[in-house]
Amino acid sequence: MLSIFLLAIVFWITEAVPLTATAVLVILLEVLLVAQGALGNPTAADPALAEEALPASTYFAALANPVIILFLGGFMIADGAEKYGLDKNIAAVMLKPFSGSARSTVLGLMLITGILSAFMSNTATTATMFAVVIPILTSIKNAKARSGVALAIPLAANVGGIATPVGTPPNAIAVGALESNGIHVSFIDWMIMATPFAALILIASWLLLCTLFIPRSERIELTMDTNWNMSGKAKIFYAVAALTITLWMTEPLHGVSSNTVGFIPVAALLCLRVMDGSDIKKLDWPVLWLVSGGIALGTGIGATGLDAWLVGSIGWQALGAVGVTLVLCLVGLGFANVMSHSAASNLLVPVAISLAISLDGINTTTIAVVVAIACSLGMSLPISTPPNAIAYSTGTCTVKDMAILGIIVGIASTLLLALAMPPLWELMGLV
Repeated sequence: MLSIFLLAIVFWITEAVPLTATAVLVILLEVLLVAQGALGNPTAADPALAEEALPASTYFAALANPVIILFLGGFMIADGAEKYGLDKNIAAVMLKPFSGSARSTVLGLMLITGILSAFMSNTATTATMFAVVIPILTSIKNAKARSGVALAIPLAANVGGIATPVGTPPNAIAVGALESNGIHVSFIDWMIMATPFAALILIASWLLLCTLFIPRSERIELTMDTNWNMSGKAKIFYAVAALTITLWMTEPLHGVSSNTVGFIPVAALLCLRVMDGSDIKKLDWPVLWLVSGGIALGTGIGATGLDAWLVGSIGWQALGAVGVTLVLCLVGLGFANVMSHSAASNLLVPVAISLAISLDGINTTTIAVVVAIACSLGMSLPISTPPNAIAYSTGTCTVKDMAILGIIVGIASTLLLALAMPPLWELMGLV
């Protein structure tokens, strides 16, 4: 299992093979090498180990983990929003009040991007917002202001994705890993913990952007029209999407798991022919398989005792609860700047949960959530995250500007996350 874990680290950092390929390779190697009936029978020397080994079906089940179903529902809603033009129309309606001052326009862009990315993929949200904003960018004469407007979108997409379990894969990885350890985090529980933090970082980032890039005198005049799709299928989609999001946010009232709710739009939209097989093909299946690989990796680490070995081989106790949390968050931030956010959380969340279980004074839910969020804060380079790559590809911002903004926001946010949020959540009775 240690060899599989190290191989995953090397492949996810170097991308020697595609990220998704590494995820499914992890599952295959676990089935072949550490599951019951594994090749070479590694437990032959100790019958007790053979009894503890998990069946192969447990590792394969990561591909249909309930969290995968939750994400699948989120993808269906995001894909439908694009198909029926809901995303662009919402953006156009919400941007209208922010016309005039460039600083207020940037605030509007960031709020809208953050809200959309909480329920849609960060990449899809960024692509949608740039489709709306490109005409605005061409009208801005000040190069520094143009760069600031362009950078506001990926920054808001990355931060906004923190707010819900379906906003970004690291969130789903944390929820799935906690579920595997018998800890259920509902949709609204996650939102209560993460949304205030995301909102605070969003506003602080806007102030930083204005200070660094947007002159007070710069103005942007918006002329945006809406074109609502009022066909029967579009109306059904609007209703199903609204129902799903409402059920997600009221889970404590009705008791239906958010994972189960996530399958409602999948079944309803297909049965009502609002979406079909061609839409299913467009879903971001590689991300779902990547999350599955992370869930399987965490399962294997726990089942083989690798977690206990990793904890015992390093003097974590000397760091204390705050030190462990801070170190893991900073490592997550560092990893996420040079590799996929999902891959970083796949590697670190299982280790974080194992540490919380083994050490005194560390809340398991808290450390899983903060490490997952820290892995979403790595955004200082074009390679750090797809939204950054999209922004850079427009030619309106430089790597230097992106790095300065990403490093400042990333480090400040991670320190706040690791040092201030855990005691606040404990004080509020959330963990």
